[in-house]
Parts: sequence; structure tokens; C-alpha cells
Amino acid sequence: MDPQAVAEKVRDVMLADDAASRMLGMQVTEVAPGRAVVRMTVRADMLNGFAICHGGLIATLADSAFAFACNARNALTVASGFGIDILKSAKLNDVLTATAEETSLAGRTGLYDITVKNQNGDLIAMFRGRSYRLGERKVFEA
Repeated sequence: MDPQAVAEKVRDVMLADDAASRMLGMQVTEVAPGRAVVRMTVRADMLNGFAICHGGLIATLADSAFAFACNARNALTVASGFGIDILKSAKLNDVLTATAEETSLAGRTGLYDITVKNQNGDLIAMFRGRSYRLGERKVFEA
């Protein structure tokens, strides 16, 4: 399979078993080796006591984009850590888009930068994830 077809198959396999992303209504709109774009609409049940999107759910969106990007080569990869800076509140009905880009891939470790923006292009959050590849294990067997 060519690298793009592999990335798309990984997306499909992962999403089928990713109950959390599906429960939050996430859609993987783009995927390629080392890259993923995931979209989520802020619903009423995602708001905190201040009527803004819970920061943990913004982190979850970014983490999902991170996961799809770092597994897109069909090498089973997990997060070894991440950090997030929330720069602006997200509100009810905002459409948030997390774009994950591979910054570095060396041996079994990777570094990914993820931006989260709303439908107006406003920067909501910056997320940096560190990944670790689990040996020769695959997301799916060809």
C-alpha cells in the first residue's frame, strides 16, 4: 500500500475502536503520514460552570489529532507526554479544528505540534505531544 492509503486505513481502524473520540463527535477530516486534522463541535454537555468549553475536552481533541498523526505510518505509537496552552475560550457551537504536524521523528520517539482553532481561525490552544513507538507492532496487519 502507498503511504497515503496506509494512513487512511490506520484512521479507519483506530476510529472504529476509539469510543471517546466518537462520543465527542470528532471527525478525522484529513490524515497523512505524520499529519492529521480532527474537527469537533462544542456541545452544551461540553461546557463547564462558566459556559465555556472544558479545557480537558480541548486537550482531548488535540490528543486525538496527535494519536492519528503519530500512528499514520502503521507503527503502533503511544503518547509519552504532552503539554497544552489554552489561549482563548471556546464557546457553545464553536467548531474546533485540531491540526497535528510531525515536528521530529527519530528512532522510536516523535514530537508533534498541534494547533486548535475555531471556525473563525482564532487560535484556541497549542499542544505539543511526545510519542513512543512500541517496537515493530502495527495498528493493523496488512
